[in-house]
Amino acid sequence: MGEPTRIGKRGTIVIPAGMRKRYGFEDGTMVVAEESEYGVLLRPAAVLPVEVYSAERKAEFLIANATGATDRTKADEEVRRMGLDPRKLRPRRKSKR
Repeated sequence: MGEPTRIGKRGTIVIPAGMRKRYGFEDGTMVVAEESEYGVLLRPAAVLPVEVYSAERKAEFLIANATGATDRTKADEEVRRMGLDPRKLRPRRKSKR
């Protein structure tokens, strides 16, 4: 069964040490709170970094992914609409993993 605990100021909840250890909840762990038929469910959140690309990097992607002359022409046009010169951009080489 569960262990009793209190809700503190600002809604803080102390999760018993054994449960924190069992579920890997450490200081700073992000969790998702969901409503369930039994009450509130807390589970670890999957937090993924978000990469924000510059206009130049987006243009590099367009050029690097062009497959053939027609596609490259379309990519160059799109890059120009972005206010960039496609001749000044060099697509980065794919890294070997």
